[in-house]
Amino acid sequence: MTREEAYAEVVRITRSEARNFAWGIRLLPRPKREAVSALYAFARRVDDIADDDALAPELRRERLDSCLDGLWAPPGTDAVLVAVADVVKRHGVRKNDLADLVRGGLMDIDRSRYGSWEELREYCSLVAGSVGVACAAVYAPRDPDVARVRAKTLGLALQQINIMRDVPEDWRLGRVYLPQDELARFSVTEEDIAAGRTGPAWRALMDHQAERADALLAEGLGLLPLLDRRSRLGVRSFAGVYAGLLRQMRASGYDVFAHRPSLSGPAKLRAVVGLR
Repeated sequence: MTREEAYAEVVRITRSEARNFAWGIRLLPRPKREAVSALYAFARRVDDIADDDALAPELRRERLDSCLDGLWAPPGTDAVLVAVADVVKRHGVRKNDLADLVRGGLMDIDRSRYGSWEELREYCSLVAGSVGVACAAVYAPRDPDVARVRAKTLGLALQQINIMRDVPEDWRLGRVYLPQDELARFSVTEEDIAAGRTGPAWRALMDHQAERADALLAEGLGLLPLLDRRSRLGVRSFAGVYAGLLRQMRASGYDVFAHRPSLSGPAKLRAVVGLR
């Protein structure tokens, strides 16, 4: 498989499976857009395997181990691995950052609850912070060490917003990513989640989650001044969409059970323009 064919495939995957993310990265110049699409496609593969309830846990572990091995093996004809290998070579993405992503997927097989934010943060750092760090290498920022820290924090912010949005979907997979000590502090039970109850206790709990997301997002956006203009616009765009999703959840009283939060095209544009 040629490099061009591999990149065409990962761009197709990203456009099909990650509309919010793809909406932002389309502002990147083509080489960076293709590279970030390759990283997304690899992350998507890991996530799909970890979430596949139709597979026995042992088979999911085996397939995730294959993803891990694939980072160091010749890519052969696998479009995603061909593209990722080229990104590693051309942009200096660290394989160990991508390996962290796979380790996060393995954690999803073994754990379905997290006792505290400190425990959850470790998981989010693997499944989302690692992607942020890998993408930061593609953006070629000034001061790469600082950019790694801020990109990791931005990844945590987006994952926190994902966790809030996906509570019902995660529940159906047998998972609760809201920290157990915070559920107890705000007197929200797993039975409340199962029933989709959105009373005062739920809103207080989710306000707390939203405040954490706000703080992480503000810190993570410190990445922007380190980037060139087009990379800055791309990151600002998908971060703005996630900020818009957070505002939408607030406006609905965090009723993520009635419908999955999403933004129309014009709403995405307004969210990006309104990002602070």
